Amino acid sequence: MTTPDQPVPGSGDEAVRVAAERANTTRERNLPQWPDLPIDGDTANLREGPNLHDALLPLLPLIGVWRGEGEVVYPTISDQHFGQQIVFAHDGRPFVYYESRAWLLDADGKVIRPAAREMGWWRPQPDGTIELLLTHATGVIEIFYGESRTQTSWELATDVTMRTASAKEVNGAKRLYGLVNNGDLAYVEERAMVGQPLQPHTSAYLRRVAG
Repeated sequence: MTTPDQPVPGSGDEAVRVAAERANTTRERNLPQWPDLPIDGDTANLREGPNLHDALLPLLPLIGVWRGEGEVVYPTISDQHFGQQIVFAHDGRPFVYYESRAWLLDADGKVIRPAAREMGWWRPQPDGTIELLLTHATGVIEIFYGESRTQTSWELATDVTMRTASAKEVNGAKRLYGLVNNGDLAYVEERAMVGQPLQPHTSAYLRRVAG
């Protein structure tokens, strides 16, 4: 799999062409909207809704809905294949709403059951850093700090990790997101948990389905 920090193959013209073709199917799609909401709703489509806040320009390429597949590995579990949908949306203010839903897949690609869920907020700061507040359905809360590595890649690492009494031990994590292959989204994550040192845990390759 192409990793987020590898160079994008092909010319700039080719990237524009591929993006235009993809937009033919994604430009009209967005998050479900409630027309009676008295304030601006979230939008994952830069063509609709409130204007993107200037502070979010470093995150502009992420705005959208992404869907694909990935792998989870760790010494304490069996390797697993999963599907995933990630949403990056905004409401015109200087933060990005983030939500991820995953589902386990069998060897034939059929859904076994729902899996990990997480949601949070990406908060770019004036000094170029990015704060990420992340809450997991498993009872873990994390605060990441990071920055843009390039215009299309972002790296973050945990500063604080908290958990409920019933959650498993999690001590730290690192994530690298990036656009690859003319506009697809890939990420890799390392985790330190259940007595293990920081090491690869999940990776996924996703394509834009809205925005």
